[in-house]
Amino acid sequence: MSGSRTTHFGYETVDEASKAARVAGVFHSVATRYDLMNDLMSAGLHRLWKAFTIGQAAVRPGMRVLDVAGGTGDLARAFARRVGSQGEVWLTDINGSMLVVGRDRMLDDGSLQPAVRCDAEALPFPDGYFDRVTVAFGLRNMTHKERALAEMRRVLASGGRLLVLEFSQVRKELAPLYDLYSFSVLPWLGKRVAGDEASYRYLAESIRMHPDQDTLKKMMEEAGLSRVRYFNLAGGVVALHEGFQA
Repeated sequence: MSGSRTTHFGYETVDEASKAARVAGVFHSVATRYDLMNDLMSAGLHRLWKAFTIGQAAVRPGMRVLDVAGGTGDLARAFARRVGSQGEVWLTDINGSMLVVGRDRMLDDGSLQPAVRCDAEALPFPDGYFDRVTVAFGLRNMTHKERALAEMRRVLASGGRLLVLEFSQVRKELAPLYDLYSFSVLPWLGKRVAGDEASYRYLAESIRMHPDQDTLKKMMEEAGLSRVRYFNLAGGVVALHEGFQA
């Protein structure tokens, strides 16, 4: 269409207007097997990466926490155990299928925290409401990452902290083996376990299209966050970025 703006969907170039629907299709497809696939894909390491993020967040009783693109609720459930009865943990996701899984897991824990379907690029929360905002393995799927980062900063209270856990750029010596795994083993696992090879091929491609560690650090600074730093995990397979609201 003349004048339409484009973005990437994995290695494919698509209209911006269609990306959200196509990403939604991926996660509708994998929602019920998402946690199992995470365990298989990472050999359980995703639990350690999330545990590091939870520790770094240093959530305390009474805090307000927002988990953006929280999916099946791993981080939100851990935060809910820390904020106590006076705190709040909001689990959000743009994908209804993922959000239902996360909400149900929270309820199974006996945690009556809110779950809200919303777009990270237009968060329905007031300025400065949250003490912590987290997004784990969700930023790379957002069409306008800079807009989403600005929204996450907007809803942070003064002194609040944004934590972004995401796949990143591996060390050069690991790249050949990582590529072999990503484009051969990962789609095979998706086909055999989740019955969906294409979605896991997209996930591998989306990782390659995501900004590297230093680029994301700069994006967070441009969004208005201060003291931005990152921690490389598993040789750069994953990085945790942290930034503060002034």
